[in-house]
Amino acid sequence: MTIRGKFAGLDDAGRAAVMAAGGAAYSEAGTFTHDASVSVFTFRCQVPAGPDDGEDEAALGAMVALDAHGHPYEILKIAVTDMRDIKIRHRSRGSS
Repeated sequence: MTIRGKFAGLDDAGRAAVMAAGGAAYSEAGTFTHDASVSVFTFRCQVPAGPDDGEDEAALGAMVALDAHGHPYEILKIAVTDMRDIKIRHRSRGSS
């Protein structure tokens, strides 16, 4: 899940916490990338999915992870990538 948004009234302690949770990796706790002023952000998180879960359940799970950080925000865009739909093609090795 990727959530793009902007912070609403983030104080100095909040800025420090966001910078401490920075990174580009996807984890269940989530990580932030942000602009220099820490006013807009991209939040990346991994949401475990059950066999019948869809995009709505994933979005709710991501918002729970974002809410757990405790910062006021406004969501601008949510993007879902369902890893169950990704197919990995293996390159065949040719003879040398």
